[in-house]
Amino acid sequence: MISVVILGAGNIATHLFNVFEQSDHIHVKQWYNRTIDHLKHYKNKVDITDDLSTLEEADLYIIAVSDDAVARVSTKLPFENRLVVHTSGTVNIHDLDKKNRRGVFYPLQSFSKAAPIDFANVPICIEALDKTDFKTLKYLAKTIGSPSYKINTDQRRSLHLAAVFVNNFTNQLYRIAHEITESQGVEFDVLKPLILETAKKVQDLSPYMAQTGPAKRNDKKTLKKHLDLLKNEHHRAVYELLTQSIQNTHGRKKL
Repeated sequence: MISVVILGAGNIATHLFNVFEQSDHIHVKQWYNRTIDHLKHYKNKVDITDDLSTLEEADLYIIAVSDDAVARVSTKLPFENRLVVHTSGTVNIHDLDKKNRRGVFYPLQSFSKAAPIDFANVPICIEALDKTDFKTLKYLAKTIGSPSYKINTDQRRSLHLAAVFVNNFTNQLYRIAHEITESQGVEFDVLKPLILETAKKVQDLSPYMAQTGPAKRNDKKTLKKHLDLLKNEHHRAVYELLTQSIQNTHGRKKL
């Protein structure tokens, strides 16, 4: 049984608490947040606190706060030589206060409190300065059914950057597509099978091999028609930039 204290009440912290609570091998001893009101919903399930000086002894302390606050929270912890990890994709492991044993437990997934998550589909990127601590974090990932990977800070930062492209930027493109369809009274739902098929395709093909469309074909007539249809200058600029990027990748001349 691994005893855990969670620090923070954001999306990742909430999902970690929910999955830990379902495990017979993990005991969440305490949940800290500087604003106690954010935890009151859970007061009958776990000991909650807004006072760092009252933190209980545990096998593991998970700091799941904003990137800017990770170092500050680790510095304020009122104990030494315990295993403390953060969940950030960009924060260096050495940003954690060295008075404690340090590690990273980074779930590579997009989290929203209202959306359920299957941790079997959440890769956990693990880093630790001590071999025993690494084994503890690997066991924790296994216990919640997640695949885990030994990833150092530089690799994790690159993964986080890549994740922004495949998740955040892609979602913004969905938003632009929604605006385009909405402007003509077409349901965005019509595009959803295409969205799923595109995501499915790269499970078996490299993104390079999966690329299709007028930019790759250098279909100048279609490209010009699309640009003529785009009245929003922002949408037009995004279209031109991505068209150029695809053509550069596939050796096509610029539009």
